[in-house]
Amino acid sequence: MATELRNAASPHPGLIDWLEARHVEYELREYPETFTAEAAARAEHMDSHRFAKVVGVVTDDGRHALLLVEAPDHVDLVKAHRALHARDVRILTEAEFTALAPDCDPGTAPPVPDLCGMPVYADFALREAAEIAFHAGSHRITVHADRAAWSLAAKVVWADLARDAGEPAWAR
Repeated sequence: MATELRNAASPHPGLIDWLEARHVEYELREYPETFTAEAAARAEHMDSHRFAKVVGVVTDDGRHALLLVEAPDHVDLVKAHRALHARDVRILTEAEFTALAPDCDPGTAPPVPDLCGMPVYADFALREAAEIAFHAGSHRITVHADRAAWSLAAKVVWADLARDAGEPAWAR
């Protein structure tokens, strides 16, 4: 499998070009290998609420999308189907997600529509941060980007997407 052969310490091959072509200020950071967004935030000694977890989904009519929530949160599929105007939404399997983002380690696709061919929807809780961090296509590299410039360039759709316990994540 190509994913197993790629250099785990390199970002997605098109990510840097995409960021620079759109004048998005960014910084790449390397850290010990981790397998979750929360673990990556801990490895970087940063607030996990400022690290975006990227979840790939598919709608009942076959549309794919990348959903972003704060690293400790989970995607609420009822909210997701409302945001995507679909009857049903399900999370992609690892194999499905890997097929849509073959240049990335499994589960590390950066939230950039041009790299995976999927629109980006982000939870309101991520909207207020000056900087956003996310995997750069590797279990060992993250990108920290200017949130406003990234969201404009990625044409992010903001929505209430996180599962909550009484209040939406963005209201915390």
